[in-house]
Amino acid sequence: MKQIYTTTLFCLLIINCLMSQPVPAGDENIPYLMTFGPKGETSWGDDDFSQSFFFRIPKDFNEPIYIKVYDPDIGGAIDEINGIWDTRTTFSIFGGKECYTHKDAIETQPTGNYKSGNLLATKTFGENPQYDKKWYTFGPFNPTEGELVTKFDGYIFKIVVDGIAGDDGNLYRYYLSTSPDVNKPIEGANAFTYEYSFRMHDDPNEVSHIYPYVDDRTISVKLSNFDWDNDGFIRTVSVARLGQMSKVSNEDVWVEDEFKILDEEHNKSLDIQFIKRKNPPVRNNNVVVNVRNQYGELLPFYVIPIGGVPKYNYGIRATKVK
Repeated sequence: MKQIYTTTLFCLLIINCLMSQPVPAGDENIPYLMTFGPKGETSWGDDDFSQSFFFRIPKDFNEPIYIKVYDPDIGGAIDEINGIWDTRTTFSIFGGKECYTHKDAIETQPTGNYKSGNLLATKTFGENPQYDKKWYTFGPFNPTEGELVTKFDGYIFKIVVDGIAGDDGNLYRYYLSTSPDVNKPIEGANAFTYEYSFRMHDDPNEVSHIYPYVDDRTISVKLSNFDWDNDGFIRTVSVARLGQMSKVSNEDVWVEDEFKILDEEHNKSLDIQFIKRKNPPVRNNNVVVNVRNQYGELLPFYVIPIGGVPKYNYGIRATKVK
């Protein structure tokens, strides 16, 4: 009975709290997602030269959808050059059986069958001014081409970005839309990932956020961050936690930090905040982050957090999980 209740609550939270948005979303305050070519040095901030994101489409939505990529090429004003522009990245969209539910699809490393499901569309981009600071549109797709997943009460699509040549960094964004020409949101849709690879702001006054969802099975979490370059500090806020400080990584290394989950944090999102140092300034900082529970399972980062952006409630008397 508890599992049925948990699944039902999870679905209701998704249905009632979410609205489609750009990826990254506004509340995250993240400039770009990031993927480097496979010859890149991991000290530049990408640990595995691949990134997967998932899009959730409500089960009752029956119009065509489009997955759009902003600045998909590698060159020009936004991307990160290493010598000369010689990099290519491939964007691939998957749906159908095991697109999401295959175990390799929701791990952090691009190994095994992480490209599970039916390949619906793919395109490789190199340096091409045609796509610089412009949108490229994949689709249309029928929502039922995704994988129907009960716990989401909807269809799931997956987009995988792989660096396949070169050593430059591709910085890009997504948008899930009902139109191929303009960005029109889908009510009730959302996007999420299990490992976030992104570019930090250069401005030290800008704070970036990511929002892992904590279910009622989670009693502790292990927060891992890669190549933070000692750029300030990482703090976690929740309805019951005013500011949990975490260990931060230096260049080209992973650091792990574990802390207990409080009862009041169950079935809600955490707010992991990335707060840059003022001096000396760190520019072009690329970071990779994931969070696991006590079973080693990855927590999803929703670009629009389940239950809304968590705010510390001074009226809550926090209690430790039993």
